[in-house]
Amino acid sequence: MGQELVFKAYGKINLGLDVVRRLENGYHEVRMIMQSVKLADIVTIKRISEDKIVVRTDQENLPCDERNLAYKAAKLMKEKYSVQDGVEIFLEKHIPMAAGMAGGSADCAAVLKGMNELFGLGLTLEDMQKTGVKLGADVPYCLMGGCALSEGIGEVLTALKTPPACTVLLAKPDIDVSTKYVYEHLKLDTLERHPDIDGMMQDIEEGNLEKLCGKLENVLESVTGKEYPVIGEIEKIMKDAGAPAAVMSGSGPTVFGIFKGTKAAETAMAGIRERNLAKEVFLSAFQ
Repeated sequence: MGQELVFKAYGKINLGLDVVRRLENGYHEVRMIMQSVKLADIVTIKRISEDKIVVRTDQENLPCDERNLAYKAAKLMKEKYSVQDGVEIFLEKHIPMAAGMAGGSADCAAVLKGMNELFGLGLTLEDMQKTGVKLGADVPYCLMGGCALSEGIGEVLTALKTPPACTVLLAKPDIDVSTKYVYEHLKLDTLERHPDIDGMMQDIEEGNLEKLCGKLENVLESVTGKEYPVIGEIEKIMKDAGAPAAVMSGSGPTVFGIFKGTKAAETAMAGIRERNLAKEVFLSAFQ
């Protein structure tokens, strides 16, 4: 008893996000290029003899009960694999919450891996992904990480090469965006353009960051960006500072900018802070 494991749960950005169609079950079929970034939560999971799940965190406003994906992951694993002992989980949060960076899904993925290892369940990545998709569409990707084409509702994954190294500036404005609202208000039939996902995959394969940056796009920005002009303001500061691309991640509101060096990224960071457009601003890189 008392065995403890520590995981880095990496955040993600969407280099490209396209919505293909709305499905009859209310979900949307997507084509996305996902990329892990070095900004990560630290997830500590410990085996205990009592048959219970305890989740603690360093964030006051993060629920630690069944509303938390990490708790749900532990509960599902205990039920599915008849695990008798309990776990204590501590979430040290660094990824902004409700940010379009899959922080909750990343924590969830770390707990699935931790339970597998702590209790010797012998599950493969594919096994864990099949369980993870029941908890959230981003969880299978978070279990895998890196760069990947994501299709279906997000669970059909194809690993891609990691794009060339660069500096990634992340800025999360102080607004709350409802993913449900964004998808419900996305007007697919009026979209004038869609991201060139196939072209992006080709640029990644060739290691051409410059061409890739020219294609970064997110169709959900047509909703979130219109609702919250601060997203466009942050993107403008990043581009004015020299970012060849600045795009919203997921359903938002986090904006990321791709920079060839840290100096230009630091200039953009200072500009964002000076104008008080985002309190949570981070320098990062592809993971």
